[in-house]
Amino acid sequence: MIQLTEQVVGKKVLKKPFPRFSYQEAMEKFGDDKFDLRKDKDKDVLAFAWVLDFPLFEKTKDREISSSHHPFTAPKDEDLPLLDKNPMQVRSWQHDLVCNGYEVGGGSIRITDPKVQKKVFEILGHSKQEIETKFGHLLKAFEYGVPPHGGIAPGIDRLMTVFCHEPNLREVISFPITSGGQTAVMDAPSLVDSRQLKELGLQLVKKDKK
Repeated sequence: MIQLTEQVVGKKVLKKPFPRFSYQEAMEKFGDDKFDLRKDKDKDVLAFAWVLDFPLFEKTKDREISSSHHPFTAPKDEDLPLLDKNPMQVRSWQHDLVCNGYEVGGGSIRITDPKVQKKVFEILGHSKQEIETKFGHLLKAFEYGVPPHGGIAPGIDRLMTVFCHEPNLREVISFPITSGGQTAVMDAPSLVDSRQLKELGLQLVKKDKK
């Protein structure tokens, strides 16, 4: 990221190595997990930072408990006992890279213990039958031993938004899709035939004009 920013884009990186903040520190200090460390908003300076120790679970409008990242994110080793006692206090091995108020990368270390993975599914409200039907093959594979694995996905379009100092993501995409789903290079959105609707279990209902 430093080489890309300084040698390719020709901009300055504010702090090297990138500072690290826990999710709790970020929320207490900045009120957001996507923050801007620059005092002066000079467009030629990029302030990268890592955000770590995200909560494993969160409460949403639709669900009392949901995955903060995804259900395969590993909980912090020292927080494993909290899965039974207080799952909302469990921290995860999720890591985000932020820059100038944008999230420009994110990833995690994955669960490799079948018992832990099954417990996470149960906390999220999956029945034993659902777990076996949807994820039984994964849990069985884990029993044979899984190497630690994880990674991070950089958001190239978001990075370009920061590099180019653009206010909107669509400004850095060659053929952006509009909020209505239309694009200049495809006939989209297009009509769906009855066979496709049947496969998806969907039905079109015409609204009465008011």
